[in-house]
Amino acid sequence: MAKSSLYVIQVAGGREERAHQLVLRLLPDVAEDCYTPAYEAMRKIHGEWKLCRGVLFPGYIFVQTTDPAALAQRLSRVPAFTRLLGGNDDSFIPLTDDEVAWLNAFTDVETHVVAMSEGVIEGDRVLVTKGPLRGHEAQIARVDRHRRIAELEVHMFGRTKRVKVGLEIVRKRS
Repeated sequence: MAKSSLYVIQVAGGREERAHQLVLRLLPDVAEDCYTPAYEAMRKIHGEWKLCRGVLFPGYIFVQTTDPAALAQRLSRVPAFTRLLGGNDDSFIPLTDDEVAWLNAFTDVETHVVAMSEGVIEGDRVLVTKGPLRGHEAQIARVDRHRRIAELEVHMFGRTKRVKVGLEIVRKRS
């Protein structure tokens, strides 16, 4: 039996959830698991701060399979734009062990959601006190305190991507 690996399917931006549901419904025999990683962040809605979810990697869904060639071929049955990422020679490249380790370190294994983190700013350093970003401050490229978001630089899909995650700065010390 072939080893199951995690692959990435490119989809139309903003249609991740719909494509994810279609793949699960139409290809259950080749897609063992399919999900759209998300993040939690606070958003101001009608003057009130609420915990909301956003797509961690816009335009991509993740699928666990043992047969990427069959998955790529059968994606034509999905009535939405779907393309399995891989090489130009019909070889499909699974996520590397480092990429899978990053996903597992930051997202909840069951829900595939990066929970909201909390931290303080001391001088020009960000110190995360709780949440999945704790201990990973070096990956923070930018903090938007007004929108309660941190941008991380992550090596994913063979290149460096910027992803947004929720970060509440509760205090700033000079």
